[in-house]
Amino acid sequence: MSKKKILKLLIGSNNQGKIKEIRDLLPKNVLIYTPKDFNVESPKEIGRSFLENSLIKAKFFSKKIKMVCLADDSGLEIDVLNGAPGIYSARWGGKKNNFNLAINKVYKELKKIDENWFKKKITAKFICALTIYWPNNFEVNVIGKVEGTISKTKKGNNGFGYDPIFIPKNNRLTFGQMKPSKKYKIDHRMNAFNKIKKFF
Repeated sequence: MSKKKILKLLIGSNNQGKIKEIRDLLPKNVLIYTPKDFNVESPKEIGRSFLENSLIKAKFFSKKIKMVCLADDSGLEIDVLNGAPGIYSARWGGKKNNFNLAINKVYKELKKIDENWFKKKITAKFICALTIYWPNNFEVNVIGKVEGTISKTKKGNNGFGYDPIFIPKNNRLTFGQMKPSKKYKIDHRMNAFNKIKKFF
């Protein structure tokens, strides 16, 4: 199964930012589809980890649309918040996944713990779990991570999600300030993708 390169792929997401990033990582010869092409809604993410949620999505879409599916589940873990927002990263943005709301919530939660949080180094990490699921039930799961800190204010308009408040280790810019080409070289999604690129 794994010897045969994937030339036709379903990206198991209805999140446009995520679809764009995954599409940019894949070789140009791969024919890409999304659930929107088939009018299929996303399943409920009831897993307890990024890996469980990425598997739920990949399996659901692969079975429903009968294609090889690559699904991602990713999020931000902030150490002083005991790993929150974690698997609830998107849900912190409310029903419409409004990441301005989510970012404000991060700042509120940090302030609850320490009024002077912005004077300190707040360590965090982005995590990405990727699952490839084939219609014959063969599956591959990997995880990628990138360590960093939380910016005191929102910076930059690139990327999506929490990118404007995450400064990767050994950098001064947030992911939101970086050119996509730079971000892709060091982020959690690329880190995970490098472990499965042999399938493409």
